[in-house]
Amino acid sequence: MAQEIKNRYSDKELEEFRILIQEKIDKAKDQLELIKSAYKNDSNNGTDDTSPTFKAFDEGSEVMSKETSSQLAIRQEKFIRDLKNALIRIENKSYGICRVTGKLINPERLKLVPHATLSIEAKNMQK
Repeated sequence: MAQEIKNRYSDKELEEFRILIQEKIDKAKDQLELIKSAYKNDSNNGTDDTSPTFKAFDEGSEVMSKETSSQLAIRQEKFIRDLKNALIRIENKSYGICRVTGKLINPERLKLVPHATLSIEAKNMQK
């Protein structure tokens, strides 16, 4: 008896992925809020009365920290956008289908990288 080749995930499987993705979105939004609050936090660590040299180092460190926080926030926003796009693919029932090979992406890969649009095979072809 020939094994039937699946061309998409079942509605039940898609619902499981939808729940996983929604949980990741909620967690990512919480993390984004933490990053943004760290970025906006202009806490003065009481260095006003310390030596000017230390204050210069402290201000330089603060600028670097803000740049890092900004980059983290941008990455986190992109991650959330990618996850939301994955939810759209679930609604369209095209989720989990490799955009290069047209084959189903391994479910274990999707559990680790739920916004993946390429199978490992397609990723390896890009190298």
